[in-house]
Amino acid sequence: MRALTVVPLKAGSLEVTEVPEPTPGDGELLVDGVALGVCGTDREMADGDYGWAPPGQERLILGHESLGRVRRAPPGSGFSPGDLVVGIVRRPDPAPCGACARGEFDMCRNGRYTERGIKQLHGFGSERWTIGTGYAVRLDPSLQGVGVLMEPTTIVAKAWDHIERIGNRAWFEPRRLLVTGAGPIGLLAALLGAQRGLDVHVLDRVAGGMKPKLVADLGGTYHTGSIADVAAKACPDIVIEATGAPRLVVEAVVNNAEAAIVCLTGVSRPGGQVEVDAGALSRDMVLGNEVVFGTVNANHRHYQLAAEALARADRSWLEYLITRRLPLARALEAFEPGPGDDVKVVIDL
Repeated sequence: MRALTVVPLKAGSLEVTEVPEPTPGDGELLVDGVALGVCGTDREMADGDYGWAPPGQERLILGHESLGRVRRAPPGSGFSPGDLVVGIVRRPDPAPCGACARGEFDMCRNGRYTERGIKQLHGFGSERWTIGTGYAVRLDPSLQGVGVLMEPTTIVAKAWDHIERIGNRAWFEPRRLLVTGAGPIGLLAALLGAQRGLDVHVLDRVAGGMKPKLVADLGGTYHTGSIADVAAKACPDIVIEATGAPRLVVEAVVNNAEAAIVCLTGVSRPGGQVEVDAGALSRDMVLGNEVVFGTVNANHRHYQLAAEALARADRSWLEYLITRRLPLARALEAFEPGPGDDVKVVIDL
């Protein structure tokens, strides 16, 4: 069968290659791949920045934003042929730390976790794949066209889960949300903010195309100025930073309301230096009871929260997020720059 593979840490090694058919083990589903989302992590791995092949193998099957349909399920598993499923990406470490042992493997303390399509486990970028029933999540059949958005939605579902846990340290009644970056993570963060009834503001550098319309359709306000300008008007109680751009990260921390919560979801490249008045920053955070935290990956709970959020969302809005679809034979095109208003690129398997 065909799969999208890469030699980790080797730029230019991305290919669609022939790989052996997967054989499901005990307690595993055999799944026909439906679609695969491509994100910045995949592009960085294709560039040779990082990644780990399974032990003893040279190539890694890429892809962690999955969508598949069950072909074969073990008796009594709760799954049936035809079920629409996605696969949870991360697995606990073999000698579990305290977090992994309690199912919170997204918060692994020792770094010995593994991840499908990223670290030591083959991903979902193949015509067929297998997965343990405990790491498969069933989706509503109506999400077939957009279910590939599940994994990025889990990232923001976790972000909101933690924002609300932090907020509940005291009286918490947020009204205004600022999201920086109108990529898939930023727009899905805005969606979940709108579902919570917040006044949503999204900042991005693209002035036209799909992004302003997607924000407007949520009832939100789209901006292309600076964070300082937007924050001066909106005074956000919650900021979700989804670009990883160093200057925007700092500005997101500086420009917000009293007792604000700032969640960082964008992964920055090392080396970006920004001049900061650390004294003023520390003073404002202490006197304002502010919180800044980072988040990555998701556990079972966040997948369930994401599935519920997608089920509540307008299907046509979700469909507009997918701005390019490519067949597996043309998968390498998904790693090339698209138009400025590109949001999510999907490979049909």
